[in-house]
Amino acid sequence: MMKSCFVLILLLAGAASGAIEKRIVGSQSCNKERQYHVEIDTVKGGRPCGGALLNTRWVITASHCAERLVTLKFALNYDESIFKSIKSFFKGKSVKTEQKIAEKQQFTFKGEDEQVHDIMLIKLNEDVSPKLPTIQLPTAECKRPELKQQVEIGGWGAKTADPKNTKDPKKLKCANTEIAECHENDKPDGKYFSDEATTMCAFKSGVESCAGDAGTAVEYNDILYGVVVSEPVDTCAKTIVMLDICYYLKWIEETMRDNA
Repeated sequence: MMKSCFVLILLLAGAASGAIEKRIVGSQSCNKERQYHVEIDTVKGGRPCGGALLNTRWVITASHCAERLVTLKFALNYDESIFKSIKSFFKGKSVKTEQKIAEKQQFTFKGEDEQVHDIMLIKLNEDVSPKLPTIQLPTAECKRPELKQQVEIGGWGAKTADPKNTKDPKKLKCANTEIAECHENDKPDGKYFSDEATTMCAFKSGVESCAGDAGTAVEYNDILYGVVVSEPVDTCAKTIVMLDICYYLKWIEETMRDNA
């Protein structure tokens, strides 16, 4: 009987890990990377977005990924050993969890002119397990990565450049791209403010961001330096548009402190 339970747990663990995927064109499996990744689903359905766990109580994402009741799913790529999984299974203490978050706990950045930007902090209903990995914010003196610097992206969008005709992928995906100049049309949705101080772009041939990849973290030297705000609908975005975390760092710290 015990042997049968052990086999069942192995099968359940394998099924759970295989069902999760990030979809960035030109990508490879994330393996043990991006364990801080959060999936954000609107309660009414539609494509999911991504987010990043900053600490046990706060998630950062793109504003357009929420602004309504959403479900946040954690630990989708959490690296628990099979023995810890078995122990958690029997104790009922698995780190995998989800929370529904109301609009009142979603904080969108607004400039002095009250124009909204496509970046949001989400306060969780309760702390998630401190075992869950988080992503580190840059220091107060941070400067955005320079042109041609390599950054890492990940996402939950389509597997190919034609999201309508793609199959759901089976594994989490990550890709490296390079910081590039933004062109006139490389910006967030028109309802959100952006300028050269807030927005940065990345481009690398063969690497694209697709519908569903928005809100995910942009890593530079393993630190959070951007949030993807590209939200292509019919095709994937060859130039990936991001918001510069350095610009918003003071707001991030103040928002988390003032709403603790």
